[in-house]
Amino acid sequence: MADLKGVNLAMQTPFDAEGAIDFATYEKLIEDYIAAGVQGLVLGAGTGQHPYLTEAECNRLYETGIRQVAGRVNVICQTSALNMDEVIRRSQHAEKAGADALMILPPYLEGPADDDGLFEFYRTLDTAVGIDIVGYNIPQATGIAVSVPLLERLKGLKRYRWIKDSAGDFTTHQEYLQTGTDVLNGCDTTTFAALMAGTKGVIWGAANYMPHEAATLYRLIAARDFEAALTLWQRMLPSLLFIWRNPYVPAVLRAAQLRGYGTGNVRRPLQKLTEAQDAGLQKALAPLMG
Repeated sequence: MADLKGVNLAMQTPFDAEGAIDFATYEKLIEDYIAAGVQGLVLGAGTGQHPYLTEAECNRLYETGIRQVAGRVNVICQTSALNMDEVIRRSQHAEKAGADALMILPPYLEGPADDDGLFEFYRTLDTAVGIDIVGYNIPQATGIAVSVPLLERLKGLKRYRWIKDSAGDFTTHQEYLQTGTDVLNGCDTTTFAALMAGTKGVIWGAANYMPHEAATLYRLIAARDFEAALTLWQRMLPSLLFIWRNPYVPAVLRAAQLRGYGTGNVRRPLQKLTEAQDAGLQKALAPLMG
């Protein structure tokens, strides 16, 4: 079983100007993020533009990343897909490559949205793999919310041990915690509150541009140095509010580029920030730039 507590950085996939994966930058970023003190990396996360990567690209990304990490931190691979056989194939490939856990969205486009159908989806996956499954609650993107009663059922499966909660509904987040499931916060703006409430860790997109601050925040809260943690959080919050209310992935990648992490390039159909958005982002980043 994987121990995913701490900061699991939802890692960007760096692209060159033509939209091809820049593997040299990818390997350098892995080294930079590990040096910053994070406990894990999520490869092919939403922040890594997973929907716009082919299966073959994902497989190479995971193989390269796992080899570069070499067991120094946890590796979670997102193996989501719409076709059931493809989800299983992607998941088994990532497991064979050495992933510690798999992050898998519910079937998000005209698939089953009822609790019984969602349970059967994850039950099937549970029997197909031998490592931990991280479920994923992000209803603003999928149109599917994992209900608390469903989570109670899912936690009875052998591999479904974790859920990433990116919804931003802190009441539901705390209800998830009450089930005894291991919860990972995925909403940037509620990170401080979630860690204070007892969530085991985070899968954090914004850590791409502030890995040192993210790792330090977790360490301060774990050490119960709440005053120092809150002071740091107030420096982090302006940019977190900005990325949450603007085009998320382009904003995170641009912020990362401004702070020396990656190329800032997005893959089509995503587009870079407008000039006005870019100016707003730079203003929001100012408290971190001193």
